[in-house]
Amino acid sequence: MAIIVTLADRPELADSVRAMPTGLPAFMLNDPMGWIFASLASLFPAYQLALVDDDGTVIGHGHSAPIPWDGTPADLPDQGWDDVLGRAVRAHVARRPTPAVAAFQVAVLPARRGQGLSRLLVSAMRENARARQHTDLVAPVRPSGKDAEPATRLEEYAQRVRDDGLPVDPWLRVHARLGATIIKVCPASMAIAGSLEQWREWTGLPFDRDGTLIVSGALAPVHVSLIHNHAVYVEPNVWMHHRLA
Repeated sequence: MAIIVTLADRPELADSVRAMPTGLPAFMLNDPMGWIFASLASLFPAYQLALVDDDGTVIGHGHSAPIPWDGTPADLPDQGWDDVLGRAVRAHVARRPTPAVAAFQVAVLPARRGQGLSRLLVSAMRENARARQHTDLVAPVRPSGKDAEPATRLEEYAQRVRDDGLPVDPWLRVHARLGATIIKVCPASMAIAGSLEQWREWTGLPFDRDGTLIVSGALAPVHVSLIHNHAVYVEPNVWMHHRLA
């Protein structure tokens, strides 16, 4: 049976967590705030989870950190993932009160998906935050089905529900089944800019015309400028709130 441990309890798993394939498109690994994400294991090991199989293989992980939050939607940044990563580190350095926890990523080994492991990790993240006396867990969630409709406004997509009232999107639905509610969209949760040559390397596409370009795995179109030799991807996410108290 797989078990979930924190990197505070099992620090030797940090390298395996870092090396585990996530299946994310290559361009997603080039967010400029990635260096802060990479530092979570050393700054907040008690909030980093590893899902370990019977044979000791890391088959999933979850990353979070304590943050200041006044409990209002306005205090959750429109810059989502990028901004709240910085908020966690600034609060840590300044020793500010951190009543909430921000969840940054849950990943399951691609070969082990479809087994309910992502829900197990989110549930464990909630319980870990509650055990550490936090009152809320918030997450800038990346809807897993949105890349099939990059031109659709996320505000519209996120509000779609099934007959049972749960979100149509599978990843939003995992959070909702655990009691989370949608607070708002963060329209600029992650911004990734690069030269046209970099984008060609990341995607295998020619990037040879101005305007917007649909890239596999992207939740919104990428904006391309030939004259300026760059392309910019701005990813929207959905702020979801798990009330723990």
